[in-house]
Amino acid sequence: MSNSIENNKNTYENLSLSVENELAWLTLDVKDEAANVINPDVVAELSQACDEVKAMSGIKGLIIHSGKPSGFIAGADVKKFTEVTDTTQALGFIHAGQAACQKIEDLSIPTVAMVQGFCMGGGLEIALSCDYIVTDDSPSTKLSLPEVKLGIHPGFGGTVRSIRRMGVLAAMPLMLTGRNVLPRQAKKMGLTDLCVPLRQLKASAIQTALRKPPKQQAPKSAMLLEAGPMRKLVAMQMRKQVASKAKQEHYPAPYALINIWEMHCSKSNDMYAAEAESVAQLAMTETAQNLVRVFFLQNRLKALGDKSLFSPKHVHVIGGGVMGGDIAAWCAMQGFKVTIQDLSQDALGRVVGRAVKGFKRRYRKDKFRIMNAQDNLIPDLHGHGISKADVIIEAIFENLEAKQTIFKDVEAKAKPDAIIATNTSSITLNEIAEVMKQPERLVGLHFFNPVFKMPLLEIIYTPDKTDPKVIELAQSFGAHIGKLPLPVKSSPGFLINRILMPYILEGVTIHQEGVPAAVVDKVAVDYGMPMGPLELADTVGLDICLHVGKILADKVGVTLPNTLDSEVESGRLGKKSGQGFYNWKADKKVKEKNAPKWGGDLDQLEKRLIDKFLNESQKCLDERLVEDVDLLDAGVIFGTGFAPFRGGPMNVIKNAG
Repeated sequence: MSNSIENNKNTYENLSLSVENELAWLTLDVKDEAANVINPDVVAELSQACDEVKAMSGIKGLIIHSGKPSGFIAGADVKKFTEVTDTTQALGFIHAGQAACQKIEDLSIPTVAMVQGFCMGGGLEIALSCDYIVTDDSPSTKLSLPEVKLGIHPGFGGTVRSIRRMGVLAAMPLMLTGRNVLPRQAKKMGLTDLCVPLRQLKASAIQTALRKPPKQQAPKSAMLLEAGPMRKLVAMQMRKQVASKAKQEHYPAPYALINIWEMHCSKSNDMYAAEAESVAQLAMTETAQNLVRVFFLQNRLKALGDKSLFSPKHVHVIGGGVMGGDIAAWCAMQGFKVTIQDLSQDALGRVVGRAVKGFKRRYRKDKFRIMNAQDNLIPDLHGHGISKADVIIEAIFENLEAKQTIFKDVEAKAKPDAIIATNTSSITLNEIAEVMKQPERLVGLHFFNPVFKMPLLEIIYTPDKTDPKVIELAQSFGAHIGKLPLPVKSSPGFLINRILMPYILEGVTIHQEGVPAAVVDKVAVDYGMPMGPLELADTVGLDICLHVGKILADKVGVTLPNTLDSEVESGRLGKKSGQGFYNWKADKKVKEKNAPKWGGDLDQLEKRLIDKFLNESQKCLDERLVEDVDLLDAGVIFGTGFAPFRGGPMNVIKNAG
């Protein structure tokens, strides 16, 4: 840019300051990082740059933007988070961040955050300290305050500024859930001021700075909720909503956030100090430490999928059941051309109908994205897509002979460089590949139900047989479709089912001994599981549990409760049949009128259930089904929902000594 500033010989390492047409431009470009992140050095330089802008004469505005193509700011540098050893150290960094944001807010000239790409956490807090936030309208641009996912909440003044800008009913859900918001939605809810096509972004930011339109503020009706009596009612309702998702002893951060707002409200500057103290204390909790561990585990899985290794365009799925159809629909949503094959035209019709419902739920009123996903999904009764596909996924019922017949045909028709994969959940790759001329080509792509929600994708391989290049390409494909790829050695049940099934069967055994189903499940949920073993069994299907359980009983010595056979024989299959351990209606569990009573030892019940889970995890590690402790914990957390605040089963074992 023209009229570059010398910066008084103080060379900034993480940002630069320049002037163009009477506007100051502050460009963030954090040294040695692929994405802009906030650390103490960045905060110090940001503060210094604000002082420099304040001292300039003839400047009509300041525009803050990113010098990196990856996005605006990804938030705080979580690596630095792990170096914080006490609340004093944490408080020092938070106060420095608050001071830098306050300097931006106090500048006498208009300030504009020009956002393209992700704008998260502390990055959004910096943007909120500007007078205006202008974004492009691309779906790749996402705004969020996700600190709650790390066991804390916004600490650079974001709790105050977001409420002042949007109102408590819009701002608090954003902070309490940590969810991403797309640009148009952000504009609609008052988080941002302008949402424009990328080609207009710079011009719009300039015009906003020069014209100084009215600043975005919460409507007066929203601010009325901050009055004392109303604030208490709103806070009480928010606690109820949070409690339905997470217990305070497990996840203290959202409750702490509600408490400081109820005590101070965003109108009071005292809320800034309360925010800082709260975050500093939360950062030292075991929950925060474990959630930071989960953050790094997730990044480890993401790093396993190198997108540059593979550029697939066409996916072919064989099997028009629920799982095959959902895999096909998911891939279509990710922008791939997908052919879905089944012997039955009716089955293909059901696949398309179910997929369209899924697209509409996902994209709501975005007709363009719904139509695009529909166009990507192509019924293929005769399997013409096999010879053209880059990835071929078999997802039929669990029958070895049927799968072998399919792969014999697929291998003969597939392109030489196509990935040939099975979604089997229990049959080993060695058995399936016996009929193949090149068994080294076969890999497992084990998706989890529901496909639209579960982030993990097990990449199943046979040591010394599966081609390592095929494994790498399969991991790359996992990244391309937005899944977390986890390489797992082929073994009965693989990793997730191998660990989950003994836990489920232990729950069935306990119930068989006379403990009510609701009591068994409550113990598990109280521990932090997303659902109890018996509700999970109903959801998976008791017939599936029995099938996998028999395989594990034969191969690894799992004990089958004797009532499971009779349940399946009587047609009580769980959610799919409407009856299992619970009654189901319209895919929802029917609530019992009266909570069941049981006078036994709940602590002992918890120990039986969780020990089964932990012991099986240790066995899988001993058998080297995955490479190390971290990959096992990552797989179990993202494949089963195992209590993230505990950091994974191996982390629990380690902490228990």
